[in-house]
Amino acid sequence: MRPEALALHRDSVVVDGHCDSVLELLGFGFDGQDAQPRDLAVRGSRGHADIPRLLDGGVTAQVFALFTDDKYVPDAAAHTRRMLEAMEALFERTDRVRRALSARDVEEAKAAGRLAAFLGIEGGEAIGESLAELRGFYARGVRLMGLTWNRRNALGRGAAAEGTGGLTDFGRKVVAEMERLGMIVDASHLSDEALTDLLAVARRPVVASHSNSRAVRDHRRNLTDAQAEGIAATGGLVAVTFAGIFVDEAPEKVCLARLLDHVDRLVSVVGTDHVGLGSDFDGFLDKNGTVLPDCTGLPLLTEALLDRGYAPEEVRAVLGGNWMRVIRDVLG
Repeated sequence: MRPEALALHRDSVVVDGHCDSVLELLGFGFDGQDAQPRDLAVRGSRGHADIPRLLDGGVTAQVFALFTDDKYVPDAAAHTRRMLEAMEALFERTDRVRRALSARDVEEAKAAGRLAAFLGIEGGEAIGESLAELRGFYARGVRLMGLTWNRRNALGRGAAAEGTGGLTDFGRKVVAEMERLGMIVDASHLSDEALTDLLAVARRPVVASHSNSRAVRDHRRNLTDAQAEGIAATGGLVAVTFAGIFVDEAPEKVCLARLLDHVDRLVSVVGTDHVGLGSDFDGFLDKNGTVLPDCTGLPLLTEALLDRGYAPEEVRAVLGGNWMRVIRDVLG
């Protein structure tokens, strides 16, 4: 890397809005296959991310998703609490990562050379049909929630669920309660109808924590230009994902340059103030193509953005500045 690119990366606040590494921590395979648990406090050679490698990659703040795979849905609330407890134990086990609840926590982690860890829920199955469950997870430190995964749940229809429909009445109540509490509403994995419904009722910034441009890769999990504009209009952001299947249909074409095609398209639609990062590390299969081998390669993204002609301040915004704005606006 060019020294000036590496220096910019190391000096920037880098925020990754989504990873599934908690599954690795407990051995819950995101593809339905259980595996040997992996201690995220220790540098590993398996998977995409752990605390030492995230720090080596210059990550300041990481959103760790608590995801419920299909086979755990009947016991989703308890399953989510098991993942939450595992993360709480991780915070006790190492001083290299700290739980984050606000923008100040990120700033202090940056100054101390530590990783700030936000907790998020991927899929409203975790709260069932209970606002009390939502409040309970908030009290335990959860600060972001994706309303659906690909399934249909009590909040609304996910991107892969059959039929039609958007948010339910309960889903609208959840959005209002999240905004009241100070939780970030995540639109990734919503059906098109559900996203339309969300944008109609949202009063605080909305994010798509790990979604790309549908104009570049036509996939139901990616966003149309109009959807990206709607999210930006709330003050939120679209965080590009490294999952190969959402980058290009052909695995052999998936690469860092192709990911930047998504960045370019989104920037052309919503500007550099509404684009961020949401890698989805440890939540996808490398057989669909690889943007970066793991999180230690993130400085290469900074260099690639500079090579595309982005100014240093624009690069800082995409790396984490835009996430920090949303965090300040919603979490404080």
